[in-house]
Amino acid sequence: MTVITGITRGGVEWTPSFVITIDQERCIGCGRCYKVCPREVFTLIDRDDLDTIEDDDDFDDAPGMVMHLADALDCIGCAACSRVCPKGCLSHQPSAVAA
Repeated sequence: MTVITGITRGGVEWTPSFVITIDQERCIGCGRCYKVCPREVFTLIDRDDLDTIEDDDDFDDAPGMVMHLADALDCIGCAACSRVCPKGCLSHQPSAVAA
């Protein structure tokens, strides 16, 4: 698999790592990833609106907000969100070059 790569201004090859998931069980809804993202990839939603986690009773009772991927396809792969996340909730991976 050939992955997307780029060249920095200094001429160094760089492979972007795109956000693929958020561990919403660990997310504290601090909004740091939202604030640092230049592409509006994230949105803050109420935990009550989550329909992805149904079996964890402790999580269902947790109050507050949680981060959600609004548009993962708009991610540019800078991984700034992971660097500011205090709980390490975000997963990233390189993406294959489209044929």
